Amino acid sequence: MTKRMPTAFVPHAGGPVGHVEMGGLQAEVDAFVSYWRSLRDLPGVTPKAVLVVSAHWEASVPTVMSSPNPPMLYDYGGFPPEAYRIMWPAPGDPELAARVRVLLGDAGFATAEDPSRGFDHGTFVPLKMTYPADVPVVQLSLKAGLDAAEHLQVGRALQPLRDEGVFILGSGDSFHNMRGFTPGYRERSEAFNAWLTDAVRATTSERDGRLSDWASAPFARHCHPREDHLMPLMVVAGAAGADRGTVTWSGTFFGPEQVGYHFG
Repeated sequence: MTKRMPTAFVPHAGGPVGHVEMGGLQAEVDAFVSYWRSLRDLPGVTPKAVLVVSAHWEASVPTVMSSPNPPMLYDYGGFPPEAYRIMWPAPGDPELAARVRVLLGDAGFATAEDPSRGFDHGTFVPLKMTYPADVPVVQLSLKAGLDAAEHLQVGRALQPLRDEGVFILGSGDSFHNMRGFTPGYRERSEAFNAWLTDAVRATTSERDGRLSDWASAPFARHCHPREDHLMPLMVVAGAAGADRGTVTWSGTFFGPEQVGYHFG
């Protein structure tokens, strides 16, 4: 029998962290890199494939990357030339992409596929450290509107993949305010993350209710002026089913706290 895979929400920090010199942040960067490498051990066995929901892809309907050999997508700016030469030739998985569409379709979602979409930095920055191109990877987009309850439903529809050898990862940040990456936001990020941790540790129904109403959490809109970097957590929490969340990792990036979770 196939081992049931966990799901995980993974902070990816910012830009090409860990792959180019960031200056003055080496201790924080090293902590992220060590964390990303440790994710390989989380499932206990090598997954058949990885399905990634990245904060950096939104579409009108949930859309899957369907290329067998996805290109790179350097969706950032202002970094040194080597940031645009990072390579990660992980294979795609058209069969998994099709399976995702079937599961979401059965749950009532309209879907689409994109044969030309490349791996964005929400995927390749952490996963290049986790899986050096030896496991197939498919990205699934967020759905425009960024409704938390809807993304929990997306995740719930994808639960069967966990019993099919697929490791479902959400890549975002538990804190993402581009004007707030300063030490002054540390306390706000800690208060929000404490609320978030309590929510993911709750039973399924309580977790769904709290995460759907995430904007009522302490300093919620200070930590997430726009919720794109939080929505991947909703998908992996939905896919978690009855499994309660656990803190996988916590650290800081430019001052504020970042927290990673896993379920199962």
